[in-house]
Amino acid sequence: MKDYQFHTEVSKEEFDRFVQNHRFCNLLQSYDWAKVKSNWEALHTGVYQDGKLQAVGLVLIKQLPLSFTMFYIPKGPILDFEDAEMVKFYFQALKKVAMKRHCIFIKFDPGIVIREFTLSQKDAPLFDYTKTILDNIQAVHARHKGFTMYIEETVQPRFHMGLKPCDLDEHLPKSTKRSIKKATKKNVVVEEVGIKGLPEFAQIMHMTEERKKVHLRTEDYFRLLLQTYPTAHLYLAYVDPLKRKKELLQKKKELEAIIAQKPNKKAEHELLQNQEELTSIQKVCEKYPHKTAIAGGMMIGYGKEYEMLYAGSNDDFMNFRPQYLLYARQFQDAFENQAEFVTMGGVDGDFQDGLSEFKSNFAPYIREYIGEFDLSVHRVLYALAIKAMPLAKKMLKRKT
Repeated sequence: MKDYQFHTEVSKEEFDRFVQNHRFCNLLQSYDWAKVKSNWEALHTGVYQDGKLQAVGLVLIKQLPLSFTMFYIPKGPILDFEDAEMVKFYFQALKKVAMKRHCIFIKFDPGIVIREFTLSQKDAPLFDYTKTILDNIQAVHARHKGFTMYIEETVQPRFHMGLKPCDLDEHLPKSTKRSIKKATKKNVVVEEVGIKGLPEFAQIMHMTEERKKVHLRTEDYFRLLLQTYPTAHLYLAYVDPLKRKKELLQKKKELEAIIAQKPNKKAEHELLQNQEELTSIQKVCEKYPHKTAIAGGMMIGYGKEYEMLYAGSNDDFMNFRPQYLLYARQFQDAFENQAEFVTMGGVDGDFQDGLSEFKSNFAPYIREYIGEFDLSVHRVLYALAIKAMPLAKKMLKRKT
């Protein structure tokens, strides 16, 4: 066996440099993700050979009843999974640490992409290295949770949609460009707002929670992300409903004047559309008499990738199409910052969910990850924990 040394703490500079330059780089394995997950303990583990860092892993530690713990490595560890000896050494060393901490099991879901395809290439084959990596991981007796299809089946989604650098005007479908144009026509503007926009963003996310009946994050959590990562960007889409109403009223006068001179089918059709929008916007103006934030999004850059972590919108402004303009702005900014991939986040693997339906409007690439693994440390308690998991999930659903 090679002369490896396992460390439970690696310096921030060395840790981040290694992760950011690795092919399996992921934001969730950044050194500072431990700050975001402040309700967990953390180890910044590493493997050295001849003084050179060869592997790292941000390990989060959750306290369980009776002084037991569980370890979780989100989108990690970061190492050469095709090197069976390295895989074996890392997990054997980590398991020894886990035993001292009364750990029941280690859960991990490496950021290993096993397929990349478009919606028209759903039958694309797995990358050649997939079987080798899967064999190497299972050789350390880690239990693969399978090639799951749905977000709810795993801690992290196995399927992500995103874009590579491109000319958006050429890449985006015509329907999406029409939606962007419609948002612009309705005077929707997107601004990067930073921390000062957090109250409005938090309110929009709260609206999204109520609409989707899910629990997202608090304003304090979003603030922590912005303060922790200099490459975090917060955007809000704004509109002034009264300004749009005035434009519609002016347009109405112009169209009526045209029709009064002589019959004009095109003008009559535009007048009908104008009146429909006026009727719709009247209620909006009564509720929102000033410039209003109607959608928001947050993304963070790390390494060569950007992640759109959170997005939400106000349903009262659905026909303003702010999300399309918002996403286009985020893609453009990320590309200008040399991003090689921008993920819009997870979707279900059958692409039939609402998230897939919206994200498909951007003609995305789909990345499929290898999935989750459990490495038992205390076999008996792990077996009991697995049996109790379905009941625990049912209890949680009842409470929420």
